[in-house]
Parts: sequence; C-alpha cells; structure tokens
Amino acid sequence: MQVTVIDYGVGNLRSLRRGLERAGAVVDVSDDPAEIAAAEALVLPGVGAFGECVRNSRPFHDVLVEASSNTPILGICVGFQLMFTESTEGAPDGETIAGLDLVPGRVERLPAGEVKVPHMGWNELTIEREHPIVDGIETGEYAYFVHSYGSAVADHTVASCDYGVPFAAIAANEAGNVMGTQFHPEKSGETGLRVLENFVEYARMYRNERVAAD
Repeated sequence: MQVTVIDYGVGNLRSLRRGLERAGAVVDVSDDPAEIAAAEALVLPGVGAFGECVRNSRPFHDVLVEASSNTPILGICVGFQLMFTESTEGAPDGETIAGLDLVPGRVERLPAGEVKVPHMGWNELTIEREHPIVDGIETGEYAYFVHSYGSAVADHTVASCDYGVPFAAIAANEAGNVMGTQFHPEKSGETGLRVLENFVEYARMYRNERVAAD
C-alpha cells in the first residue's frame, strides 16, 4: 500500500517513515501538490505552533480539502489539529486561526493548574466509539503525547485521554476516511504501531473497494 507523507517543512519525517514502513506501507515523502493530489493515502504530520503549520502547509490546503472526499488521510499531532475548524493558538484574545475544517471543532490550550502544560509523556487512552483506526486497541493502553493544545471530546472523538480535562486523542470525520491522533504513533510503541497498521489496512481496503466499484 502506497502512503504519501506530506513534507511541508514541519515534523519528524524520518521516524514517521520508519513507523509506516514497519506497518507495511510503501512510503513516499512529497512536497509536490500534484503528487499529493494523486496519492492513494495521505499522512499530514506536524510539530510546533499551529500558526506556523498553517502557513507552511498553505500550498496543500486545497489539495487536502479535495482529497478529503475520496482519500484516507491521517493527521498526527499538530497535523491532527490542522484538520479541525479553528485553533486559539497564536491568535489574539477572542479570535482564532482557521484550520482545514475537515473535522468540526476548536483546538484550545489545555488548562494549567493541577497539571503541567505542555502535556508530555505517556498517558492512557479511552476508546469512545468503534472505528477501524482503533481495531485491536483497548481502553487503558498508553500512547506518547507532546502538546499544549487539544480539542474537546465530542461526536468526532474515537478515543479520548484525560490530562486535567478530557480531550480527543483520536478523532475522525463523519465519513470516517479523515482521521488523526493527538499523540505520536511513531513514538508510542506497540499501540502506536497498531494505529499505523490499522491506517494502512484501512487505506488498502478503501482503495480496493473503489477499484471494485469502478
């Protein structure tokens, strides 16, 4: 299964590529919008600040929005946050920065107080609903997080995590083909590898179903 990782200057592409290859994917890393538009499956990585990731990924926004109708897409960390409607990170008080709006919701700063922000380290997942991305993963398994912002648990949430407040650790759009993880699956041991394997298998089945329909 060919999986294209979008290279927009943000993200640890080397470890992500290794993780996807361990999950059975043939990985292409590309910054060419035409190649990305033709991809069988896409991964949108991201680290750092939301605003910077929005600016750097802007050449691919139209491609991603169009691909969201017929292509499996996996967002990781800030790449996951970009999929939401908006974020308060880096915006003036009372304002937001627009995301891709592939998944409804707002990304907001985790509340400081009883817990230290950023949220950094291993934490438990709670499975909220069925989706192929969490096949074989159970409540209580751990994933590795590094983030200061998150989205509230809502209908889109596939798995949640609690760090002072509950937030979406995995979410997906209504159609199910656009999904993402707030944690880094490439750094999350066997649980993370299973997430990547699930995405690769989902993308393979999605492609085969489209070929059969044609």
